[in-house]
Amino acid sequence: MRDLFGLTPGEARTLRRLTPPWRLQRFLDDLDYDVAGAGCRSPRRVLREGKVQCMDGALFAAAALRLQGHPALILDLEAVNDDDHVLAVFREDGGWGALARSNYSGLRYREPIHRTLRELVLSYFESYFNLRREKTLRRYSGPVDVARFDSRGWMTAEEDLWYIAQHLVGVRHYRLLTPAQEERLGTVDRRMFEAGKVGRAG
Repeated sequence: MRDLFGLTPGEARTLRRLTPPWRLQRFLDDLDYDVAGAGCRSPRRVLREGKVQCMDGALFAAAALRLQGHPALILDLEAVNDDDHVLAVFREDGGWGALARSNYSGLRYREPIHRTLRELVLSYFESYFNLRREKTLRRYSGPVDVARFDSRGWMTAEEDLWYIAQHLVGVRHYRLLTPAQEERLGTVDRRMFEAGKVGRAG
């Protein structure tokens, strides 16, 4: 059926019932985290394998949101001296929210209360740091509707979906800070640093 996007009725039911969004985030958080980033799984494979990293976690959330009536939107966060991070973003009552799977506790769910995407992204700034306690978030992309990859069967594919990550690299990104602001940044408070690592795998 067209509205199942190639999923089985059982798979579609699982994705549709992960609502409201905070329930979808809890499902993501309960999956094993792929520390090595060994795969970029389709939503079908995530359901079967029970494992995600940041990219396929965002794609899984985008697929679930799509089955629930939202566009399947993802957004890239670009860092310096650190890994990028990918969010699934959505709107409710005019506010932007996000879902994500991360090895850091502060880089996951955001309630849909942010007036703009920039405001949403800035809510991640203080929690986005590397193991040297540097605040590393610098840019963010415009939202990408993953429906553009329907012809490649991204929701059910057996092959890895790294081509979507590669597409994100080429999307226009927007700077968050001025050079002067970047120069003045302090390091992350040790208590926040330790709190961000709570539950960290690997």
